[in-house]
Amino acid sequence: MTEPSAHPRDRLRRELSLRDAVFLVVASVVGSGIFLTPGAIAERLPHPGLIFAAWTFGGLLSLVGALANAELGAMYPRAGGNYVYLREAFHPLAGFLAGWLSFVSIFAGTVAALGVGFGAALATFLGWSIDLAVPIGVVAIVASSLLNFLGVRYGAAANNATAWVKVVALIAFGVVAPFTGRGELSNLAPLATGALDAAPPLAFVLALSPVLFSYLGWNASVYVASEIREPGRNVPRSLFVGLALCTGIYLLLNAVYLYALPVETLRGQPNAGEAAATVLFGEFGGRLVAGFVLLSILGTLNATVLVGPRIAYAMALDGLFTRGVDRVHEGYRTPGVAIALQAGVSILLVVLLQSFPSALDYTTFAILLATVADTAALYALRVRRPDLPRPYRAWGYPWLPALYLVANAGIALGLAIGRPEEALVAALFLVAGVPIYWIFARD
Repeated sequence: MTEPSAHPRDRLRRELSLRDAVFLVVASVVGSGIFLTPGAIAERLPHPGLIFAAWTFGGLLSLVGALANAELGAMYPRAGGNYVYLREAFHPLAGFLAGWLSFVSIFAGTVAALGVGFGAALATFLGWSIDLAVPIGVVAIVASSLLNFLGVRYGAAANNATAWVKVVALIAFGVVAPFTGRGELSNLAPLATGALDAAPPLAFVLALSPVLFSYLGWNASVYVASEIREPGRNVPRSLFVGLALCTGIYLLLNAVYLYALPVETLRGQPNAGEAAATVLFGEFGGRLVAGFVLLSILGTLNATVLVGPRIAYAMALDGLFTRGVDRVHEGYRTPGVAIALQAGVSILLVVLLQSFPSALDYTTFAILLATVADTAALYALRVRRPDLPRPYRAWGYPWLPALYLVANAGIALGLAIGRPEEALVAALFLVAGVPIYWIFARD
């Protein structure tokens, strides 16, 4: 079976190894979410068993999505991810809308949220005024964009370094925590007893919003597939290995949080990692974790800045985005105009951003729409293009992808009911893409 070809106009080099791709997934996923969202999850699910169930469900749901994306990414080892899949499976309009939603709502929105989150965390850590959160966030976005503009190897090196630190430090935190003797194993005891009565089904669905936000980035490597060596083999492996590492770390950290803090105390905690470390290791431990959160957010910001511009770049290669966005710097071999464009959109969103929770639900709803479309593309391409080389075939097809579709559609419906304003904003962004597509398509 021959290796699928790249886009004929793509001038990006295949410089990323399997290790780079795995750590890109880890750096994209493990950011601020695992520290900042457990308090909100405990508010919606005040039971240890339900908390573990939500994080486990989120990991398994992401894994099923990874099975579909592994086949799609190996079939089309190109920049752009779901833009490419929907364009090939249905129509250029479908691809454009997926790319438009991913670029503006998911990636630029995530860069903005991470920038604001980093600015607020750094200001709090140093005792500065919280009013500095926005300017600090803007500086962080510009600096990360410049780093990735200078070469994909620089961005990948930063991702590898921060990912290594994250994995080693978080596993060490989880392993050492029980030996402090300052927590209570009884906090973890009622894993099943009373779980069904602790919260209504809609609360579980709403709790999946911060959980899925924390897993955002599990498919990062498919967006840079045109820069990964041996993509037919390495794209699927990067998804599975990276996601397995992230899920294991998330479950370990939740066990540490609940060992240190009963659910009643965990509820509403703005930074569960810092609160748990303070209980287990004292004030110094809390400060250490607070500093680590800064590094973690910065690492995820850098990974997202690396991945996002490839969407606009891929659309521009097909003439469906602003002219010039498909330019590749002659010396650095990076999509410099696309990187600058994402930075500008993200900074605009930073200025408009109101709060982390609202941005979280808005982004999560957009993610659900995009992932449902990805899975539908898998079915369409199996029927319409059975002859295409498929270095990897999705395990469990057609049943597991069908379960993924149903689960994501159900969560999206729950978010639309529970968070109608955020869902409406994401839907309006999607609809706004239709006239923009026709403008580009007419040129």
